[in-house]
Amino acid sequence: MKWVYRLVSLLFAFIFIIPLIWMAVVSIKVEGMSIASLVDWFTPPYSFGMYKQVIEDTLLLSWIGNSFLIAACVTALTVIIAAVAAFAMSKIPFRYKAFMFLFILSGLLIPGEAVIIPLYQVVKDLGMLNSYEALIVPVLASPVAVIVLKSFFDGVPNDLLESVQIDGGGEWRIFYNIMLPLTRPAIASMAILTFIASWNNYLWPFLAISDDTMFTLPIGIPTILRQQSGDYVMPMAVNMIASIPIFALFLVFERQIVKGISMSGIKG
Repeated sequence: MKWVYRLVSLLFAFIFIIPLIWMAVVSIKVEGMSIASLVDWFTPPYSFGMYKQVIEDTLLLSWIGNSFLIAACVTALTVIIAAVAAFAMSKIPFRYKAFMFLFILSGLLIPGEAVIIPLYQVVKDLGMLNSYEALIVPVLASPVAVIVLKSFFDGVPNDLLESVQIDGGGEWRIFYNIMLPLTRPAIASMAILTFIASWNNYLWPFLAISDDTMFTLPIGIPTILRQQSGDYVMPMAVNMIASIPIFALFLVFERQIVKGISMSGIKG
């Protein structure tokens, strides 16, 4: 029976990878070739000239750098803020903690689109438009991250924390030396999901940035594609180049990605 599961898994994997193979093959075709049948997509001649043209004639590499910088900053700051808040909500007693938790929980009920206009007005009044701060600061608050990390912190026995306090350890020592190592899978999973969400974010960068040198990939790529005709070569080359950083990150952190998401129990 095990071979059936493996066969089905390989079949689904092949189905999902077909578009990537097609994109890679089309990206090295010669622009302007006539395509009469499906076979023509996969037959020579091939050329990497479109890759060179995209790199030299567009700001794609700059947009990749912007996306990576913003996603890395958002991920690091969001995880730090959420972890500290979750630790306080889980292990530090203070007044109105239940109300505060419900307040954070209520953030899940408000769609981001509902606050996009007042958020834009605040950022505009602060003079932050067309800046990295405009793309980073407004998205740092993550109720999901706080709630998920709090649930993991709740699972750490209080007796362990009390033993550290008896030895003279304060809250920061407990947080850094005990809580973070024990909840590393949850933190890794939240970092992964936060990075992906920031990398793919379209609506807020579209509103906050008008300078094309500061575009992120979701904003910059459509500006290239709108200038093209019906030919598929350049769009596929653009998307292949834009996908390389994500492929590389997945290959490097594959084990952490799979382990973090599976152990956290998060689906998505």
